[in-house]
Amino acid sequence: MKQLYLASGSPRRRELLTQIGVPFTAISADIDETPLNNESPSAYVERLARGKARAGYGAIVSSAAFCVLGADTAVVQGGKILGKPVDEADACAMLKRLSGTEHEVLTAIAVLDGERCESRVVRSLVRFRPIGDEEAAAYWVSGEPLDKAGGYGIQGLGAVFVAGLDGSYSAVVGLPLCETAELLGHFGIPCWQTLNAR
Repeated sequence: MKQLYLASGSPRRRELLTQIGVPFTAISADIDETPLNNESPSAYVERLARGKARAGYGAIVSSAAFCVLGADTAVVQGGKILGKPVDEADACAMLKRLSGTEHEVLTAIAVLDGERCESRVVRSLVRFRPIGDEEAAAYWVSGEPLDKAGGYGIQGLGAVFVAGLDGSYSAVVGLPLCETAELLGHFGIPCWQTLNAR
């Protein structure tokens, strides 16, 4: 069976992949994440997921067969990508923008084995309740928004803002498990390996 590498520094993605019983090795894959001119948010996340998989693949020296999984997530509202906040003012402005409205979360995954690369983009809709200024400032102090797209984490303290979700919860966290399992299956990497190994 092929060895799997996860080209991501995200602890959330590591936890999610572990959840479905797939053994892997996490590696870093730094790429330029600057959006291209007139690039749609969907094309952007797919390009980054593929780019991370390629960067990860290029960093591995192995004679054994292996695959690399890359992923990227973007929070989008009104066609604008809301990245990771640079400071408190930026984080609070993002939450104010998302407050009481619905936004898109796009997560792309890509699997590369050196011969072929397959990718998917998963779209989810998240609805926020109204968020007050003091609450946004208090959330910033928690430290959670700092490394999160859109300035919040649905799997953490930010869950209290979420009034509704239409789509994949795991995709909003950072790795759509249904689609990831399907894609890995195309490359001969089954889920629940850790369960079967017992």
